[in-house]
Amino acid sequence: MTANPIEETIVRKFNKSVWLPFLKGIKEYQLIQEGDKIAVCISGGKDSMLMAKCMQRLQRYSKYPFEVEFIVMNPGYNEANRLKILENAELLGIPVHMFDARIFDYVVTIDKHPCYLCARMRRGHLYKTAQDLGCNKIAVGHHFDDVIETILMGMLYGSQIQTMMPKIHSENYAGMELIRPMYLVRENDIIDWKDYNHLEFLQCACRFTENYETDENGAGSSKRQEIKELLRQLRKISPAIDKNIFRSVENVNLKTIISYHIGNEYHHFMDDYDQQITNHGTKAGEGREEKKTC
Repeated sequence: MTANPIEETIVRKFNKSVWLPFLKGIKEYQLIQEGDKIAVCISGGKDSMLMAKCMQRLQRYSKYPFEVEFIVMNPGYNEANRLKILENAELLGIPVHMFDARIFDYVVTIDKHPCYLCARMRRGHLYKTAQDLGCNKIAVGHHFDDVIETILMGMLYGSQIQTMMPKIHSENYAGMELIRPMYLVRENDIIDWKDYNHLEFLQCACRFTENYETDENGAGSSKRQEIKELLRQLRKISPAIDKNIFRSVENVNLKTIISYHIGNEYHHFMDDYDQQITNHGTKAGEGREEKKTC
């Protein structure tokens, strides 16, 4: 089987910037196991389209067998956007399965947090469709920059330290798991791949965004856009800022955290503060005693 020429650019020109980080994420976080059947979820944007090509390439040449299903949910796109997704899929050689879910018709009537509700409804439809197709995992196209932005948004707007995990078990669909194969791929490298191949993908084709972008404030007034701009400014000060933010959630020292929780189990540093001093003193005393007997 002859590979799509656009696919070849992933492993040749963009080998170091796209393909190798993609493979590293798969291996480091053990995202794929032998025998998996993965629903690759395509929204129509650059991230999910590139993810689909990487997954298709990996599935074709992988030493361990796994299956993929390329699914596209139509939450109520206008006809032009729907056709654009199908045209791009054909251009890239991706055999997609599109299904309808009239989510936009419902959330357009919601006043508070429509984007949050839309995202949850989308996720539910993707899980259900994947399960019906016999899949045990769904793959979504979040990339490294999404992870960094999520960390900062949680700190600055959510009063919490959290991150977007490389994989999570579904709480509502037994045996299902969500994976993020693009976890270590940078957004600028995805854009470079897109531009090099002269590709045009959807941005965000929902009705809210279409209206929002015509607003006098533009898309820049969203919280995520504010974080993107903040990161652009921080990179001017330190080019390593993204990696440092990412590593900060890999190197958490719980002894220096005021409080934390695992699910509904909460811990506060005052819970055993005095006990820590006692233990430390005992250990120190034992150390001095051992030194005397040497």
